[in-house]
Amino acid sequence: MLLVISLVLAGIPLLGVVWIVVFGSPTTVDGLFMSLILLAMSGIFALNALLELRKGKSGLAGAAARSSARPATAFSAGGLVQRGKVLNVQFFESLVGQPNKSIVTLSNGSDSTHLLVLEGDTRNVLPVGRRVEITFRKDEGQNVLVDVSYF
Repeated sequence: MLLVISLVLAGIPLLGVVWIVVFGSPTTVDGLFMSLILLAMSGIFALNALLELRKGKSGLAGAAARSSARPATAFSAGGLVQRGKVLNVQFFESLVGQPNKSIVTLSNGSDSTHLLVLEGDTRNVLPVGRRVEITFRKDEGQNVLVDVSYF
């Protein structure tokens, strides 16, 4: 649908250029600059249509691959559960009064990775290279680590 709209919007400024050439004066400064502006607008919408067309060709296969490659997140009685291999754990100390954060990079064995932001220092709990099952809960907008299982 967006492809069709972009194509229509790319054609309308071209009609304006034709109108300027037929009924106006394309050799005046006004006609010249109006034609350039209309051609630029048409080019932008044509580029958008081209990008939509390219996205449509690779969108279905790419979306299926991205959804299957993401580490599984599930709900349990203790909170959310995330499984995968720990690739990296980065710890960030926050300002006074703000909770410290750890950014954990998980992978399920394919090329895609998933970032998980947890409250506190989790470097000792989540060793790099181990496959883990992380249970966490949301508490005031922060992910709080509840349990870690290694497998």
